[in-house]
Amino acid sequence: MTALVLGHKNPDTDSIVSALSAANLYRGRGIDVKTGAQGKPAPETAFVLERFGLTAPEVVTSVAGEEVYLVDYSDLAQAPDDFAKCKLLGIIDHHKLGDVTSDSPVEVFIKPVGCSNTVIKELHDIYGVSIDPKLAGAMMCAILSDTVLFKSPTCTEADKKAVADLAKIAGVDNPLDIGMEMFKAKSNLAGASARDLIFRDFKDFDMSGNKVGIGQLELVSLSLITPELKAQLQDELNKVKAEGRHSAVLVITDIMKEGSELMMCSDNGELIAKALNTQVSDEMWMPGVMSRKKQVVPNLEQAFKA
Repeated sequence: MTALVLGHKNPDTDSIVSALSAANLYRGRGIDVKTGAQGKPAPETAFVLERFGLTAPEVVTSVAGEEVYLVDYSDLAQAPDDFAKCKLLGIIDHHKLGDVTSDSPVEVFIKPVGCSNTVIKELHDIYGVSIDPKLAGAMMCAILSDTVLFKSPTCTEADKKAVADLAKIAGVDNPLDIGMEMFKAKSNLAGASARDLIFRDFKDFDMSGNKVGIGQLELVSLSLITPELKAQLQDELNKVKAEGRHSAVLVITDIMKEGSELMMCSDNGELIAKALNTQVSDEMWMPGVMSRKKQVVPNLEQAFKA
């Protein structure tokens, strides 16, 4: 059976490129795989794929009866709804270990770095699998995206080394220049609805039995969010929360100012705000907050346990 390599719901650049790069790794090891994505590429990802001449994985909504490798997640909330009906073969990730389980031993590679593609690059080196220039360029961009051009607190020396190595393979002299182009594409809000923006990079988490949805929107400037758009985002967050969540949170990150504004609709807004070191108000600015994975999710999970 051809196994499926699959990223998380509402895929970001790392999730989609990880499916492509992990598939290259598995094939290089003699494993028969195909790629999948739980959604179409967002503007940033579309820019990266077009820039390096790659095709997005096929959109997959069901994994019943499939053999599956997960990339860039291990939380059930981010997996297809019928995940229990597939056979899990392996995981490559850079987040906390989630709540997926298996009925047989699995191959797992999880490392506390800024991007799954950093782990996948290291695995290519370990297994002696080559990476072609187009794929190397996309992997480089995925790391720059997840580490916010190396500004995120999740960024490690391993991420910087991987970018340097991949840039050399891709023939890219100035990776940060392409990274800035990528973030400008990511900041394009034209034609996107408030719901599109919230779900551009959105993940649900189970926090002590409470479903908490957290979206992150990374922009080159918060000035792109007009008062009218901000009101639309709040209205839509209210609807997202009403879909069975304790809280719906949107973290709008200004990559140049290196901080984020918090928006939310919650059953306990005070708990959310306090956990993120701010106070409930019309403008909840969080200086230095760049990473959902390291600076938002762990704080909220701890608050919900209290």
